[in-house]
Amino acid sequence: MIRLLIVDDQRLVRAGLRMLCESTDDLEVVGEASNGVEAVRLAAELSPDLILMDLRMPGLDGIEATRQILGSRPQAKVLVLTTFDDDDHLYPALAAGAAGFLVKDTAPTDLLSAIHRIVDGDMLFSPALLRRLVDRALDTGPQPAGDAGVALTVREQEVLALVGDGLSNQEIADRLHLGVTTVKTHIANLMDKTGCDNRVRLAVYSHKRG
Repeated sequence: MIRLLIVDDQRLVRAGLRMLCESTDDLEVVGEASNGVEAVRLAAELSPDLILMDLRMPGLDGIEATRQILGSRPQAKVLVLTTFDDDDHLYPALAAGAAGFLVKDTAPTDLLSAIHRIVDGDMLFSPALLRRLVDRALDTGPQPAGDAGVALTVREQEVLALVGDGLSNQEIADRLHLGVTTVKTHIANLMDKTGCDNRVRLAVYSHKRG
Protein backbone atom coordinates (compact mmCIF):
# COMPACT_ATOMS: atom_id res chain seq x y z
CA MET A 1 0.00 0.00 0.00
CA ILE A 2 1.33 3.44 -0.98
CA ARG A 3 0.63 6.06 1.68
CA LEU A 4 -0.11 9.56 0.33
CA LEU A 5 -0.23 13.03 1.83
CA ILE A 6 -2.14 15.62 -0.24
CA VAL A 7 -1.00 19.24 0.11
CA ASP A 8 -3.05 22.00 -1.52
CA ASP A 9 -4.68 25.18 -0.25
CA GLN A 10 -7.89 24.52 -2.20
CA ARG A 11 -10.35 22.19 -0.49
CA LEU A 12 -12.00 21.07 -3.73
CA VAL A 13 -8.63 20.16 -5.24
CA ARG A 14 -7.76 18.07 -2.19
CA ALA A 15 -11.15 16.35 -2.31
CA GLY A 16 -10.78 15.55 -6.00
CA LEU A 17 -7.29 14.15 -5.53
CA ARG A 18 -8.45 12.05 -2.58
CA MET A 19 -11.33 10.58 -4.59
CA LEU A 20 -9.03 9.78 -7.51
CA CYS A 21 -6.31 8.19 -5.41
CA GLU A 22 -8.68 6.18 -3.23
CA SER A 23 -10.29 4.72 -6.35
CA THR A 24 -7.12 2.64 -6.68
CA ASP A 25 -6.69 -0.35 -4.38
CA ASP A 26 -3.01 0.21 -3.59
CA LEU A 27 -3.18 3.94 -2.72
CA GLU A 28 -4.18 5.24 0.71
CA VAL A 29 -4.55 8.94 1.54
CA VAL A 30 -3.33 9.23 5.11
CA GLY A 31 -3.66 13.00 5.44
CA GLU A 32 -4.36 16.40 3.89
CA ALA A 33 -2.64 19.73 4.45
CA SER A 34 -3.72 23.19 3.31
CA ASN A 35 -0.33 24.89 3.64
CA GLY A 36 3.37 24.18 3.92
CA VAL A 37 3.53 24.32 7.71
CA GLU A 38 0.83 21.66 8.00
CA ALA A 39 2.58 19.61 5.32
CA VAL A 40 5.86 19.54 7.24
CA ARG A 41 4.09 18.59 10.48
CA LEU A 42 1.94 15.86 8.92
CA ALA A 43 4.83 14.41 6.95
CA ALA A 44 6.68 13.94 10.23
CA GLU A 45 3.64 12.51 12.03
CA LEU A 46 2.25 10.26 9.28
CA SER A 47 5.39 9.16 7.38
CA PRO A 48 3.77 9.09 3.92
CA ASP A 49 5.55 7.38 1.04
CA LEU A 50 4.68 10.21 -1.35
CA ILE A 51 3.51 13.80 -0.97
CA LEU A 52 1.40 15.44 -3.69
CA MET A 53 2.62 19.03 -3.27
CA ASP A 54 1.13 22.30 -4.48
CA LEU A 55 3.63 25.16 -4.84
CA ARG A 56 1.75 28.39 -4.18
CA MET A 57 0.22 28.36 -0.71
CA PRO A 58 -0.15 30.93 2.06
CA GLY A 59 2.66 31.07 4.59
CA LEU A 60 5.23 28.39 3.87
CA ASP A 61 5.18 27.59 0.16
CA GLY A 62 5.51 24.17 -1.44
CA ILE A 63 9.17 24.58 -2.37
CA GLU A 64 10.31 25.31 1.18
CA ALA A 65 7.98 22.64 2.55
CA THR A 66 9.54 20.12 0.15
CA ARG A 67 13.02 21.14 1.27
CA GLN A 68 12.15 20.76 4.94
CA ILE A 69 10.33 17.45 4.53
CA LEU A 70 13.12 15.83 2.52
CA GLY A 71 15.75 17.30 4.82
CA SER A 72 14.34 15.26 7.70
CA ARG A 73 12.87 12.34 5.69
CA PRO A 74 15.00 11.85 2.56
CA GLN A 75 13.32 8.52 1.86
CA ALA A 76 10.01 10.28 1.14
CA LYS A 77 9.03 11.26 -2.41
CA VAL A 78 7.48 14.56 -3.48
CA LEU A 79 5.45 14.97 -6.67
CA VAL A 80 4.70 18.59 -7.44
CA LEU A 81 1.24 19.38 -8.82
CA THR A 82 0.91 22.97 -9.97
CA THR A 83 -0.81 25.26 -12.43
CA PHE A 84 2.57 26.83 -13.21
CA ASP A 85 5.00 24.96 -15.48
CA ASP A 86 7.56 27.72 -16.03
CA ASP A 87 11.24 27.47 -15.16
CA ASP A 88 10.88 29.87 -12.22
CA HIS A 89 8.79 27.23 -10.46
CA LEU A 90 10.33 24.09 -11.91
CA TYR A 91 13.99 24.63 -10.99
CA PRO A 92 13.46 25.54 -7.33
CA ALA A 93 11.08 22.61 -6.86
CA LEU A 94 13.50 20.08 -8.32
CA ALA A 95 16.46 21.68 -6.55
CA ALA A 96 14.53 21.18 -3.30
CA GLY A 97 14.42 17.47 -4.10
CA ALA A 98 11.06 16.91 -5.80
CA ALA A 99 11.04 13.70 -7.83
CA GLY A 100 8.51 14.89 -10.39
CA PHE A 101 6.62 17.88 -11.69
CA LEU A 102 3.11 17.77 -13.21
CA VAL A 103 0.57 20.44 -14.10
CA LYS A 104 -2.90 20.15 -12.63
CA ASP A 105 -4.60 19.50 -15.96
CA THR A 106 -2.72 16.20 -16.26
CA ALA A 107 -4.99 13.28 -17.13
CA PRO A 108 -6.06 11.30 -14.03
CA THR A 109 -4.57 8.07 -15.38
CA ASP A 110 -1.25 9.83 -15.97
CA LEU A 111 -1.21 11.11 -12.40
CA LEU A 112 -1.84 7.64 -11.00
CA SER A 113 0.91 6.25 -13.21
CA ALA A 114 3.25 9.02 -12.05
CA ILE A 115 2.63 8.18 -8.38
CA HIS A 116 3.57 4.54 -8.95
CA ARG A 117 6.62 5.39 -11.05
CA ILE A 118 8.01 7.83 -8.50
CA VAL A 119 7.49 5.45 -5.57
CA ASP A 120 9.24 2.87 -7.74
CA GLY A 121 12.29 5.14 -7.92
CA ASP A 122 11.83 6.91 -11.25
CA MET A 123 12.05 10.61 -12.00
CA LEU A 124 9.13 12.20 -13.75
CA PHE A 125 10.18 14.75 -16.32
CA SER A 126 11.41 14.60 -19.87
CA PRO A 127 15.06 14.11 -20.87
CA ALA A 128 15.03 17.62 -22.37
CA LEU A 129 13.81 19.04 -19.08
CA LEU A 130 16.46 17.09 -17.20
CA ARG A 131 19.13 18.46 -19.54
CA ARG A 132 18.02 22.01 -18.76
CA LEU A 133 18.07 21.26 -15.05
CA VAL A 134 21.52 19.71 -15.20
CA ASP A 135 22.93 22.62 -17.20
CA ARG A 136 21.53 25.12 -14.73
CA ALA A 137 22.76 23.17 -11.71
CA LEU A 138 26.27 22.88 -13.10
CA ASP A 139 26.38 26.56 -14.07
CA THR A 140 24.83 28.22 -11.04
CA GLY A 141 23.87 25.74 -8.36
CA PRO A 142 25.79 23.91 -5.65
CA GLN A 143 27.80 20.99 -6.91
CA PRO A 144 26.35 17.55 -6.24
CA ALA A 145 27.56 15.59 -3.28
CA GLY A 146 30.13 12.90 -3.75
CA ASP A 147 33.54 12.42 -5.33
CA ALA A 148 33.53 12.50 -9.13
CA GLY A 149 36.43 10.04 -9.05
CA VAL A 150 34.66 7.32 -7.05
CA ALA A 151 35.28 3.82 -8.41
CA LEU A 152 32.31 2.36 -10.29
CA THR A 153 31.88 -0.95 -12.06
CA VAL A 154 31.41 -0.94 -15.83
CA ARG A 155 27.71 -1.74 -15.39
CA GLU A 156 27.29 1.03 -12.82
CA GLN A 157 28.87 3.48 -15.26
CA GLU A 158 26.40 2.39 -17.95
CA VAL A 159 23.43 2.80 -15.62
CA LEU A 160 24.71 6.17 -14.39
CA ALA A 161 25.02 7.49 -17.95
CA LEU A 162 21.44 6.48 -18.72
CA VAL A 163 20.16 8.09 -15.52
CA GLY A 164 21.93 11.22 -16.70
CA ASP A 165 20.05 10.95 -20.00
CA GLY A 166 16.73 10.90 -18.12
CA LEU A 167 15.73 7.30 -18.82
CA SER A 168 13.29 5.53 -16.50
CA ASN A 169 14.10 2.28 -14.72
CA GLN A 170 12.18 0.32 -17.34
CA GLU A 171 13.92 2.11 -20.20
CA ILE A 172 17.33 1.45 -18.64
CA ALA A 173 16.41 -2.20 -18.16
CA ASP A 174 15.35 -2.49 -21.79
CA ARG A 175 18.45 -0.72 -23.08
CA LEU A 176 20.87 -2.86 -21.05
CA HIS A 177 18.83 -6.10 -21.23
CA LEU A 178 18.48 -6.25 -17.45
CA GLY A 179 15.61 -6.82 -15.06
CA VAL A 180 14.04 -3.73 -13.49
CA THR A 181 14.92 -5.02 -10.02
CA THR A 182 18.57 -5.25 -11.08
CA VAL A 183 18.45 -1.66 -12.34
CA LYS A 184 17.00 -0.51 -9.01
CA THR A 185 19.83 -2.26 -7.19
CA HIS A 186 22.44 -0.56 -9.37
CA ILE A 187 20.86 2.85 -8.79
CA ALA A 188 20.72 2.29 -5.04
CA ASN A 189 24.41 1.31 -5.09
CA LEU A 190 25.23 4.40 -7.16
CA MET A 191 23.48 6.69 -4.70
CA ASP A 192 25.32 5.04 -1.83
CA LYS A 193 28.72 5.31 -3.52
CA THR A 194 28.31 8.87 -4.80
CA GLY A 195 26.46 10.40 -1.86
CA CYS A 196 23.62 11.57 -4.14
CA ASP A 197 20.32 11.22 -2.29
CA ASN A 198 17.94 11.38 -5.26
CA ARG A 199 17.91 10.79 -9.01
CA VAL A 200 18.05 14.46 -9.91
CA ARG A 201 21.33 14.88 -8.04
CA LEU A 202 22.54 11.57 -9.47
CA ALA A 203 21.83 12.88 -12.98
CA VAL A 204 23.78 16.06 -12.22
CA TYR A 205 26.60 13.92 -10.85
CA SER A 206 26.58 11.86 -14.07
CA HIS A 207 27.20 14.96 -16.16
CA LYS A 208 29.78 16.33 -13.72
CA ARG A 209 31.65 13.03 -13.98
CA GLY A 210 31.45 13.21 -17.77
